[in-house]
Amino acid sequence: MSSVVLLLSCRDKVGIVAGVSGWIASIGGNIIDAQQHTDAEDGVFFQRVSFTPPSGVNLDDLEQQFAVIAGQFGLDYQFCSLPHRPRTAILVSKHLHCLSDLLSRAHLGDLSIDVQLVISNHSDAEGISSMYGKPFVHLPVGTSDGERAEQEQQLASLLSSSSLELVILARYMLVLPQSVVAPWSAKMINIHHSFLPSFVGANPYRQAHDRGVKLIGATAHYVSENLDEGPIIAQDVVRVTHRDNVKELNRRGRDLETVVLANAVRAHVEHRILVMGNRTVVFE
Repeated sequence: MSSVVLLLSCRDKVGIVAGVSGWIASIGGNIIDAQQHTDAEDGVFFQRVSFTPPSGVNLDDLEQQFAVIAGQFGLDYQFCSLPHRPRTAILVSKHLHCLSDLLSRAHLGDLSIDVQLVISNHSDAEGISSMYGKPFVHLPVGTSDGERAEQEQQLASLLSSSSLELVILARYMLVLPQSVVAPWSAKMINIHHSFLPSFVGANPYRQAHDRGVKLIGATAHYVSENLDEGPIIAQDVVRVTHRDNVKELNRRGRDLETVVLANAVRAHVEHRILVMGNRTVVFE
């Protein structure tokens, strides 16, 4: 690892910044970047500090050495290494723009993910997966409840057996049950083609068109047990007018979705996110 990221949160109190920076100096570390935020309403302090560690020190060593400071201030914390290239699975259905963008960024080194496999309930993504040399798994969904349950079990088993660190839903258009979602808390990112909390569920661009909105958006969020209600990581919008039909809204939305999803994944792999209940603190 070339650097270490320390993410922490606690009840706000005097001396946290001095205590953390003093500890890093005491072990021979050198701070590269430090960002902090205090939620005034809840009285919670958040901080992200990246630093170069002394030679020969690993994350377990840092965990043990930091325990005294953590206990003093009541810190919830984690140490992470950089660069970080998590083993990743991408789930997709028939809309391939987000998948294509992620594979391209990963191939060019613009996005630090190690894509292990692409999983889909349709066969459409097989060609582009092969083009980038990524294993493709087709898990079709039958028409009966039993066949759907079997597919979900196959998916859960595949994810759990692949030594993954991150799962990305790149327009995977099936609702995942709690049995699939639960093991991936804050490790499963979804792109929703709407500016949540507006227009949840299917066909948000049709909903937006029928409502006559002047902005459409996209939202990337961690997946939770409640549909489209997990902690939001990244969002963006683009202006539209009455001249834009549903087809045009979809086209402009696709462009937006790729950027928003990539930004969210990048924030995750760079350890810039702290989850607070159903909210996030995302450092620059």
